[in-house]
Amino acid sequence: MRAAFRLVTEETPGPAWAELFRAYWPSYRRWWVREGLDVRPSYLASKRALARHMPELVPLWEDLCAQAGGGDAEARFLSFWCPPPYLSGCSQAVWPGPEPLLVRNYDYDPAAFDFVLLRTQWLGRRVLGSSDGLFGLVDGINDAGLAVSLTFGGRSVVGEGFGVPLILRYVLQTCETAEEATVALRRIPCHMSYNVTVIDAARKFVTVQLAPDREAAVSHAAVATNHQNRVELVAHAQMTATVERERFLLQRLSLHADSKEHFIRAFLRPPLYSTAFDARFGTLYTAALEPAAGRMVLHWPGISWPVELQGSGNATRGVAYPGA
Repeated sequence: MRAAFRLVTEETPGPAWAELFRAYWPSYRRWWVREGLDVRPSYLASKRALARHMPELVPLWEDLCAQAGGGDAEARFLSFWCPPPYLSGCSQAVWPGPEPLLVRNYDYDPAAFDFVLLRTQWLGRRVLGSSDGLFGLVDGINDAGLAVSLTFGGRSVVGEGFGVPLILRYVLQTCETAEEATVALRRIPCHMSYNVTVIDAARKFVTVQLAPDREAAVSHAAVATNHQNRVELVAHAQMTATVERERFLLQRLSLHADSKEHFIRAFLRPPLYSTAFDARFGTLYTAALEPAAGRMVLHWPGISWPVELQGSGNATRGVAYPGA
């Protein structure tokens, strides 16, 4: 399978974002209403949730809704309030070297991924990240020197809360330090369990375990894969090798004084790198997030694509996924 990653630069929501939304909306709508339109929260409930938990995003959400055509279903979808459940894989770790570096593998179904990098200046803050739902992000950096990334937390509990990609968007739009991000992550409800790692320009980092049925747990863990305190989804854990990946990264951090390049290359090989595309958990990319440098670099075996936060223009990068 071949896929084309698109880098889209647009400072404020406009025609470029609207064109993307028109292209993606039919597929996203089918996913979003698969349990029935009435199952999803109403427009009013969605707006109230945003206003209560992430009020700074409300003007941006309203602007995006207008660019999307002003429809009821579109606005409810873009709120990310109580979306359908979804699972992913992923590994992430903080490099123990002197400069702030967060490296992650994004393991997911290629048929359900945006393949879009958004470089924006929404609400006056420069943000660059990997799009999910064309509003949320699964990883990224901002102009304050903050980087953030997520992994699925390995639990099936679904509750009242936001889809985690919008929470990551909120962190990058409103926070400047790992401490500020921790406060936000602890108070915003998340509809499923995820591990979110944040690192700032001073190299302070935290990993926050989010869950819909218990308080967020904050630690200084430098590694996160696809479980939290213990394995709960045994079949998922076995299929994604979450324990093996965690052990590999912990051992690497404790036994190896890796250079930055060697640390990143470890993510491009088993057990971290996955080709399980038939099970919808193949590695779609490796991202090296360098918040102090204002850069994220996407890696695939034999290919690297550096993208600058302060850059301009659009670009496309073709990628082949053997066996996908």
